[in-house]
Amino acid sequence: MEQKTSSFDRVLGAWDILVIAFGAMIGWGWVVSTGTWIQDGGILGAAIGFLIGGIMIFFVGLTYAELTSAMPQCGGEHVFSHRAMGPIGSFICTWAIVLGYASVVCFEACALPTIITYIFPGFLQGYLYTVAGFKIYASWLAVAVGMSLLMTWINIRGVKAAAKLQTILTVIIGAAGILLIVASAITGSVSTLAPQAFVGEDTGTTIKAVLAVAVMTPFYFIGFDVIPQAAEEIKVPLKKIGSILILSVVCAVLFYALVIVAVGLVLTGPEILASENGTGLVTADAMAKAMNSATMAKVIIIGGMCGIITSWNSFLMGGSRALYSMAESYMVPKFFAKLHPQYKTPVNALYLIGFLSILAPFAGRKMLVWIVDAGNFACCVAYCMVAVSFLILRKKEPDLERPFKVAHYKIVGGLAVLMSGFIVALYVIPNSGATLVWQEWLMAGGWAVLGVIFGVACKRKYRERFGLLVDIISNEDAVALQSSDEEISVALDRAIDDAIDKILAERNLTPAS
Repeated sequence: MEQKTSSFDRVLGAWDILVIAFGAMIGWGWVVSTGTWIQDGGILGAAIGFLIGGIMIFFVGLTYAELTSAMPQCGGEHVFSHRAMGPIGSFICTWAIVLGYASVVCFEACALPTIITYIFPGFLQGYLYTVAGFKIYASWLAVAVGMSLLMTWINIRGVKAAAKLQTILTVIIGAAGILLIVASAITGSVSTLAPQAFVGEDTGTTIKAVLAVAVMTPFYFIGFDVIPQAAEEIKVPLKKIGSILILSVVCAVLFYALVIVAVGLVLTGPEILASENGTGLVTADAMAKAMNSATMAKVIIIGGMCGIITSWNSFLMGGSRALYSMAESYMVPKFFAKLHPQYKTPVNALYLIGFLSILAPFAGRKMLVWIVDAGNFACCVAYCMVAVSFLILRKKEPDLERPFKVAHYKIVGGLAVLMSGFIVALYVIPNSGATLVWQEWLMAGGWAVLGVIFGVACKRKYRERFGLLVDIISNEDAVALQSSDEEISVALDRAIDDAIDKILAERNLTPAS
């Protein structure tokens, strides 16, 4: 293990890391997918499904909270899994999470110009070609590529600049969501909600419908784990980091559940179905009816647009830090460990993920849906490995200082492993409803092969340094260590001088002047 002080600037406060995590979890789904959730589980059924899914993520989040407070280093999962499973386990875990983050960044690059077409129907100009049934337009590509360049530039300028952007956009998302919830509570009616509260004619069918929503929900909560990636850039007490991580999960769960109920208070079943078959923006149509203004629908759309950018921003931040941590351990080319001389950001890692987000729009949305599904699968694999690492380290390093310490760790860790493992299994088991299609397996497999190539090449090049875990120590510890080294050096010099003087004295000689 190698020790060094952090090369990052500690600039993120408590509010910064809360909005980074919350903004990552609240993307565009609450605007475009609410109608689907309601049709699958009913209003209350879908809301309960999100609460159940939130509980599943809550247990995984607890393992992250403890490990992050105990090992506040850039890379998060990379460090946790390395301490528990060694370099091979760490490589698999971190490489998986990089795929997850990069896939979301690529998808958001396509989602943003797609939203603009909802606001400005005449936006699509300059037809170029079609990919898997999706038409690519010059105006669509220009916005996607331009925004990719801007987001990469903002992140290179420093994590604080990215956090400021995140704060502004998250406030807009929260304001739009709260406005919908309040307006629906005032103008809506329980009589509208009651007939569509649940799906199914009997208790068994209803429970299955609720669970179907619950199983899907963890995919909308991916993002809280960005906090461990930027741990070296956080300047709050370690115990507080864990608490904020858990708070971000709770806030996201409540946001989703309340938005679903708000829609059900305003729109009837037939209206939701008509909205799904029309614009597909059920949440926006609910706002229009609640406020009795078609213009207000665009407030929700703008909120969703901000959600795209916050997710994009967070995952660009998290993916670059994960790649940087692998390069620091000589698992991928050291090229990716370079920090910007002025802004102290992993500039080459940001260039790579930013470049992928520039290329992605040229492939169209269908291919990116496959990439995101493969990325979600990879994220869930990483979650399961972190939960296992949590249990291993409680046994392997019981005396490790844990500022945020989880009570009943066996129960919490066991549930986290089972729940995340269950989600992974759903991706693998045929006819589970979430099974990856062959295109998605091809992408996940291709990423795995690329990882093997990187791993083998770096093992040959760096030899015994491959998988070297870098332990970050504080500046105070570094000063103390340096002082200790100097004291040892002085003591050794004195001992050598005394030994020489003794030998000379025994031979009746005097030291040479």
